[in-house]
Amino acid sequence: MTHTLNVPQLVNLPDFSADSRIWVYTCNRKLTDGESLDVQQQLDSFCRQWTAHNQALQAVAEVFENQFVFLMVDESNAGASGCSIDKSVHFLEELGATMNVDFFERMRFAWLNEQNQLDFGGPAELSAAVKAQRITADTLMANSMVQTKRELSKKWLLPFQQSWHRRIAAAH
Repeated sequence: MTHTLNVPQLVNLPDFSADSRIWVYTCNRKLTDGESLDVQQQLDSFCRQWTAHNQALQAVAEVFENQFVFLMVDESNAGASGCSIDKSVHFLEELGATMNVDFFERMRFAWLNEQNQLDFGGPAELSAAVKAQRITADTLMANSMVQTKRELSKKWLLPFQQSWHRRIAAAH
């Protein structure tokens, strides 16, 4: 399954500090356009009312490529606490249950193919693509481990040789 790659819009928000925290969630399947719109609307609503210790958080979310959910909080004025992070996790769990999608698929990986589109696969597909040389040292991998807006802008796509995905491919 392939998808045209775009740059996450979160990177372009001037109101958010470069140190804003990012959480990247990978869906276990591609969302339909309608599902993506619904998820985006619910994320927008959640972000408007999200608080930490009764303080509103400056937060934004983005459904990206119908496959990822990005959640970003600028902690310049109010930081996300353990309880507020738990709220976001529970929100995504409940939303996923109602839509029959798992937003917490940690073993689904994405890489840019020769057509500059994202391919997705699990550990076995990743390993097979490496062995077949469809993934080489320079193949760009989607780095779902980014933690800040700055990292998202600079390290969202990493060459396979520099990415954590090498360990997964080697283990399978």
